[in-house]
Amino acid sequence: MTETKRAIEAVLMAAIEPIEPQLLAQLTETPVDEIEALCTELHDEYERDGRGFTLVKIAGGYRYQTHADMAPYIERFVLDGQSARLSGPALETLAIIAYKQPVSRAQLSAIRGVNVESTIATLIQRGYVAEIGHDPGPGQAILYGTTTRFLEQVGLDSLQELPPLAGFVPEPEVVEALERGLHLRVDDANAAAAAAAAAGESGDAPEAGTIDVTDE
Repeated sequence: MTETKRAIEAVLMAAIEPIEPQLLAQLTETPVDEIEALCTELHDEYERDGRGFTLVKIAGGYRYQTHADMAPYIERFVLDGQSARLSGPALETLAIIAYKQPVSRAQLSAIRGVNVESTIATLIQRGYVAEIGHDPGPGQAILYGTTTRFLEQVGLDSLQELPPLAGFVPEPEVVEALERGLHLRVDDANAAAAAAAAAGESGDAPEAGTIDVTDE
């Protein structure tokens, strides 16, 4: 394969829109009629090899596109494959952003208990999440929110149509009580551990029933 044919392949692979033969001629310093002939050769080579893609001339330029007989697989990928590619953690993060936006990466990490940097990058790449501002506080943290594409994918006209969380999340007072109870339990466990250590050093065992840190 000649250098010019390889250059045509490389340029067309990197392009988003069809590339006119005149531009390909300028880039490769090759006459336009020769570019046309080389593109025809490439098209014929792909057909002979039975590739899943082809090189076509469309809208006045050349571009790669999937072969027509691969349409059933492309449809399956678009309709089924794309929706299945979001992992459970990604869906959790997306749900948190949808309900809590605008939200920072640090807030998301605190809520999920894990680093969400790569997950956010995936959601941004898929077009479901975007940067929508900066926190006015120290550090000017980036704030994230959902996009129009997110609404399109979930079939909503606006975020106001998201189902309410009241039936799934306990009231704030209940959450606070649970947090207080958790803190007390942790304090009791720490005190018990300290007492056991002290008793071990002195050779005295604590009296039975004086300390109870068994989970209910």
